Amino acid sequence: MTPDQGGGGAAMQAGGGADVTAEGGQGGGAARTPAEAKAMAVRASRALAAAGQSDMVWGHVAVRDPDGRGIWIKAPGWGFEEIDDERVQLVSFDRQVLEGEGAPHKECPIHLEILQRRPELECTVHTHAQAAVAFAALDTPLLPISHEGTLFGGRDVPRFTLTGALVQTPELGAALAETLGDAPAALMPKHGLVAAGTSVQAAVMHAVLLDRACQVQLRAMAAGPVRVYSDAAEAAAKKSECWNARQLHAGWEYLARKDVVT
Repeated sequence: MTPDQGGGGAAMQAGGGADVTAEGGQGGGAARTPAEAKAMAVRASRALAAAGQSDMVWGHVAVRDPDGRGIWIKAPGWGFEEIDDERVQLVSFDRQVLEGEGAPHKECPIHLEILQRRPELECTVHTHAQAAVAFAALDTPLLPISHEGTLFGGRDVPRFTLTGALVQTPELGAALAETLGDAPAALMPKHGLVAAGTSVQAAVMHAVLLDRACQVQLRAMAAGPVRVYSDAAEAAAKKSECWNARQLHAGWEYLARKDVVT
């Protein structure tokens, strides 16, 4: 796909890492207490449901425990929209349930390995968002054809291709963390997506924006060849304008209000 005179033209590389480390200010600070982290895990789960990223009982979001004990994550067997304080676990970095009921998620290594390698991150998200899964199957670059598509600053989205099966081991979790790098999110072909942020709000919004970018491009490609999209300079500028901390926080607050309404 090549841009016409109104489009962009830089070679697409995976990444766009500045997004994940520039989320201070109104993007929301880190949880200061375990109770706050637990509450944020509930809010994040329900925000993802409000955004349409539920897959029945599958998918999860993890918030770093501020005391360093591990992650707060929804208990297995519940949908995002069903999560409350009683359906959250504290899971240690060696995959032991310290608080909450039941066994830990099989795919806890997704969150544990990323957060262990990236101490500046507060939150990670894994969902089976349908547009992301469908787009990943095409093996085509994600282009900045929309506001959402500029999340990566004109670069392509990273893709984890080592397996399309469950990420159940520390080794696979570490490989996924390596693929994600310092990008805001990555596709997991044949599976879903992973997103991360230095705030819970940013991580949730990164997941939402990646899925929306995939959805827009799928619709465009269904109508014909994609000819117009931002060049690298415009995409980088739009990323700063559209997806700074203030805008990410605004999107998060909308999802919180939507959860209350629904």
